[in-house]
Amino acid sequence: MIRRFAAAASAVALGALLSGCIIIDSEGGERTVVTPAASWTAEPVAAPAASFAALYQDAVADARRPAEETARDALRHPLDILAFAEVAPGDKIADIRPGAGYFTRLFSSVAGPNGHVYAFIPNRTAARENAGGDALAQTYSNVSRVNGALDAMTFQEPLDLVFMSQEYHDFHIPGFETDVARMNAAVFAALKPGGRYVVIDHEAAPGTGISAVSTLHRIEGDYLRREVEAAGFVFEGESRAVANPADDHSLNVFDAGIRGRTDQFVYRFRKPG
Repeated sequence: MIRRFAAAASAVALGALLSGCIIIDSEGGERTVVTPAASWTAEPVAAPAASFAALYQDAVADARRPAEETARDALRHPLDILAFAEVAPGDKIADIRPGAGYFTRLFSSVAGPNGHVYAFIPNRTAARENAGGDALAQTYSNVSRVNGALDAMTFQEPLDLVFMSQEYHDFHIPGFETDVARMNAAVFAALKPGGRYVVIDHEAAPGTGISAVSTLHRIEGDYLRREVEAAGFVFEGESRAVANPADDHSLNVFDAGIRGRTDQFVYRFRKPG
């Protein structure tokens, strides 16, 4: 761990490492494309992640990561996502419905001994997912499994980051019995002032809103943005790291013709303060 922090202190500029990452900021219906070398968003934000480039590389190279997860790195672009989420040593992070722990493992490595990662598993899916959360906690000393209602989630300390990857759309499915507006309000309350809320999800066709969440497992990005902003968050920008313009948004995300290669948006929101 000491080696990782020493490496972070002498890291090269993150823009050189992540030259493929493009950030798009939206204001008043117009979009501005900005390369990482210029800015992370159209407006500067505090604590850029450039100094943590080597730490991110160490997290991706961690030998504890299962081979089936590292095999997906080319599609999931973990370096870009860690940088866009501004993950830093000491961060307190909630990974919402972490699944096998792809991002939980990465967050744990970067957050380090002074940080903590809460693998939040909804009550609705706890019976089949708690074992996975417990396995993560057994492997990583700064990870703990937490259960609760999505629309009433709480944590034992204020958080720096709440993260959802390919899960937000599910919480609109009636079977999850979740009030999404209340969920976003709970995320807002759980974060420190200035904390980040980062959401990755499968893009749906323009104008479809949440109509395809059950059938295609997709959600319209603009619809999601409006929901999150309604909770008081400020939208800061979008990463195109996992976008796929060849996806026409017509297929179920589990269809063999598109699985693993869907057009995905990555949004970063911030709690004012």
